Amino acid sequence: MSQHTLSVLVENRPGVLARVAALFSRRNFNIASLAVGPTEHESISRITVVADAEDTPLEQITKQLNKLVNVLKIVELEDTASVKRELLLVKVRADAQTRGQIIEVVNLFRASVVDVAPDSLVIEVTGSGQKLEAMMSMLDQYGIREFVKSGVVGIARGPRSMTDKALASR
Repeated sequence: MSQHTLSVLVENRPGVLARVAALFSRRNFNIASLAVGPTEHESISRITVVADAEDTPLEQITKQLNKLVNVLKIVELEDTASVKRELLLVKVRADAQTRGQIIEVVNLFRASVVDVAPDSLVIEVTGSGQKLEAMMSMLDQYGIREFVKSGVVGIARGPRSMTDKALASR
């Protein structure tokens, strides 16, 4: 199975996310990542779903999504034709001896220290999943206390707007 990223524009109404997620569940697809947020149009939200699926079942789920009343538009975000990012916040053990080394790693990954405590640092980094994994492996030797990752968010490259198309077809 391969991972596919779908960008789904929906009406900004209660219960829409639950119906979209339920559709994936009924079809027995694993959702690897799910992110939801507003768009530049107050009445539209964007759901970004990363799911494990083969091409034919993915086509079926796309057709099922299109049947949902509140779904306006669905686009698969191909790796070469889109920009995708994740956010990672990671709390790392940091004493007087290791703090400088950790900050060097932070700078190497163009990350930021967003909180400092006497025995830990909280680091923020955005980028591809591979970049976040690489940073985690570098920080692992210092002792990761906890971390949280956002879901993938993505947008197609180029000047065309997915939301403008969705509004035009209403």
